[in-house]
Amino acid sequence: MSAVREALRHRWIEVRRAGVRALAGLSGLILAGLCVGAFAAILAGGLGLLLVPLVMIAVRALAGFFRGSAAERLGVTVESPYLPRPGTTGDFWPLRQVRLFGWIVTDRATWRDLAWLPLNVLLGVPLAALSPLLVLYGLYGVLLPITYPLIDQQVGAGPAHFLLLTVADVPSAFLAVPLGLAVLGAGLWAAPWTLDAHARLTAALLGPTRGQLERRLAAVTESRSEAVDFNAADLRRIERDLHDGVQVRLLALGMNLTAIQRLIREDPEAAEALLMETRESSGKALTELRDLVRGIHPPVLADRGLADAVRALAMDLPLRAETDVELPGRAPAPVESAVYFAVSEALTNVIKHAVASRVAVRIRYDRGVLRAEITDDGIGGADASAGSGLRGVERRLSAFDGIVVVSSPPGGPTIVVLEVPCVLS
Repeated sequence: MSAVREALRHRWIEVRRAGVRALAGLSGLILAGLCVGAFAAILAGGLGLLLVPLVMIAVRALAGFFRGSAAERLGVTVESPYLPRPGTTGDFWPLRQVRLFGWIVTDRATWRDLAWLPLNVLLGVPLAALSPLLVLYGLYGVLLPITYPLIDQQVGAGPAHFLLLTVADVPSAFLAVPLGLAVLGAGLWAAPWTLDAHARLTAALLGPTRGQLERRLAAVTESRSEAVDFNAADLRRIERDLHDGVQVRLLALGMNLTAIQRLIREDPEAAEALLMETRESSGKALTELRDLVRGIHPPVLADRGLADAVRALAMDLPLRAETDVELPGRAPAPVESAVYFAVSEALTNVIKHAVASRVAVRIRYDRGVLRAEITDDGIGGADASAGSGLRGVERRLSAFDGIVVVSSPPGGPTIVVLEVPCVLS
């Protein structure tokens, strides 16, 4: 019984979702009218330069809602196909509006959105509204024995109709109950199928354009190339550290042991002194080897996760460090490693270049994105394109579709934001 109740509750939720999509689709009629008025205002004067960006932002918000719904339904990402918004900070207001207008009208995705509005009303709204309408009509038939006498007494409407059934009195109204239950059941049964079809239609109409896919392919190719180069550089660094550090100490240990073996009979005191030196060298070799392993993959990261690893990293900094990390689970190991070393590199930049007295690290996970924010009170002026370590952070995260955003005005503060899409376990 509980299983049936749970199934009915799930289907009812699906019907409500379909109703929301249908109503949201109908709002596209209002936006379509506003779009026509905004573009007509361009012919009447300069007012269109103000109205078109505002209306199209509303259209994009509606399209974004449907993209998100389709992505959640299909279990895939329906990417936004829009061109990046131009920088307008500091522009004089009329110039800013002209740039926004140019950004809107030169983007092919804008015209796709405008074409989508009527198509969604003609195709998407009926598809989404099918199951809610069937449920409402089925409820009308089920409740007809109650509602027909009341309606007939109030307005004297005469016979009512439900499907092919004519209801002229209360006994005939009871014949509509089983038909209403059948229609109601059909509406509940159809809800998931209509929602899936609506999601596929939305993905087809609002998915990336061909140019967007080409840019995406170019970005993936570039990030793959950078990831290969970055990994090759890491391997060369590890090889150099082994050759110049640990390997030299191990060779020295072997030579010292040979000398100790020769001196132990001839000069025990000299052998003992050399043995103490050898023990000290072995300790240094072990320390260097541990540092090297920690540079490849810190044990605390593997054992306790990103949150504790970042806290341990902050404790070793030579300045005041605050951490605020809240993660509901663990990211995949490669993502954890990439984010950890990206945060580490950002903190290293703070120590080397920022002249800061305090740094704060904040990490959160929201809507499928792992976000790390590093803020310092230094002198500012950081530039990712100037060959600093921030470029290395970008290369490290690009293999995971991650992004790096830097805000560092002269005089500070500097804020470095890292975002990587992932799924937590």
